[in-house]
Amino acid sequence: MKGIILGGGTGSRLAPLTKSENKHLLPVYNKRMIEYPIRTLVDAGIKDIILITGGNKPGAFLELLKNGKDHGIDRLYYTYQEGSGGIADALKLAEQFMEGSEPCVVILGDNYFEKSIKQQLVWWNLNRRCRGAGILVRQTSTPWHFGIAEVENGKVISIEEKPSNPKSDLAILGCYFFDYRIWEILPELQQSSRGELEITDALKVYMLNDELTPFNYFDYWSDMGTFETWTEVSQRVARTDGNSSNR
Repeated sequence: MKGIILGGGTGSRLAPLTKSENKHLLPVYNKRMIEYPIRTLVDAGIKDIILITGGNKPGAFLELLKNGKDHGIDRLYYTYQEGSGGIADALKLAEQFMEGSEPCVVILGDNYFEKSIKQQLVWWNLNRRCRGAGILVRQTSTPWHFGIAEVENGKVISIEEKPSNPKSDLAILGCYFFDYRIWEILPELQQSSRGELEITDALKVYMLNDELTPFNYFDYWSDMGTFETWTEVSQRVARTDGNSSNR
């Protein structure tokens, strides 16, 4: 199973810091932002990783991460997304690195998961045999900021992207499990009103085939894509990781 990290985009919400810098290279306490999703994958046992970069200074990722060995990675690949066609558009670039019908875990490069996702991944492996797709969901007080999943009896029955009148308070977090059929679905997606290929549209295909499994994630999670969330995560990591290193 491979891990795919999406580290592209323009980082417009963190301007002007991202005018000449890739947001995923910004410091979050004593690490770079991109190192946290790497840690999430490695802690879950995924050490064959593809990093899809974009925007400014793509070479800086190679300077920072090199071959990935210092971060517990066995094999680290790089590729580059031109423009900002959306998450699903970036994901298509990873297909050439996949082998046969192997599944993958996709994580957004600005997402911070404080605890491991290994339990959810193991459940998907044992009970679904890595078939279909899986999403991590968590209750939120601001559902209009996220993709939202409506769940009944353990099944996803609707998905909305940043709804103004949400049907649920379950945010879809920036980590997804996919079987090999994702590569058949992506080419069939149509651009949204934002001019992007939306990952939620790919998830809807799995949902309509009753192959989308929601997993609750109860621990602390945040994206780091705004000044508020970037600062909040930095302060939280300073309290947790910083205190641990000083013991």
